[in-house]
Amino acid sequence: MHPEPLPLFQRPEWASVVGVFDLETTGVDVARDRIVTAHVGVIDADGHVVDARDWLADPGVAIPAGATAIHGITTAHARAHGRPASDVVTEVVDALAGLFAAGLPVVAYNAPYDFSLLRHEALRHGVPALADPGPIIDPLVVDKRYDRYRRGKRTLSVVAAHYAVRLDGAHEASADAVAAGRVAQAIADRYAAWLPPTLDELHTRQIGWARSQAESLTEYFVRIGRLDPDDVVDGRWPVR
Repeated sequence: MHPEPLPLFQRPEWASVVGVFDLETTGVDVARDRIVTAHVGVIDADGHVVDARDWLADPGVAIPAGATAIHGITTAHARAHGRPASDVVTEVVDALAGLFAAGLPVVAYNAPYDFSLLRHEALRHGVPALADPGPIIDPLVVDKRYDRYRRGKRTLSVVAAHYAVRLDGAHEASADAVAAGRVAQAIADRYAAWLPPTLDELHTRQIGWARSQAESLTEYFVRIGRLDPDDVVDGRWPVR
């Protein structure tokens, strides 16, 4: 059973204005794959975009057809129109650091993917990486915590639909980032009575929630034969 929403409780103050962040990349390996597009922005209490920056990078490697099929960026397009990857990585790190310095949380759906890949890109290009980034809100982790037994996939598009958040142009960095921010706000509205009152506490709790969720997923994958008994799902959050 998950808690029923209590609409009389007000959204926590920390969910009113939030930063948003998303990457589209050459693949799913955070240590090896590269940034293709990035978005860092801010949405207000009504979910309206009040600040936005977008980047297109030349990743310096070929973009696999499978990745192009998802986000639509070809190797030729990235090489012709993308900026040097080192410049993009520097500016994305600086933009996120600016949001954190301003006291804004940054929403990232499945945060360990984006923040881990960004960290590896920073190391690759000799850019100072974000040190202990936070506070971060990960709607995937929070949704699983408060609605653990809901059936179905937990992709951004599915979860956005569940919370009646419109998502146009899925797998486009700005669209995904903004939708994730609005999902975080919708979750904050629905579960206001149970959410931690401060950003620091929410950030800390997500570390434990992500670890527990990974342990449960590991048990399930071992049970169905998808993982060997000695393997584990990495539950580190928000950077792996």
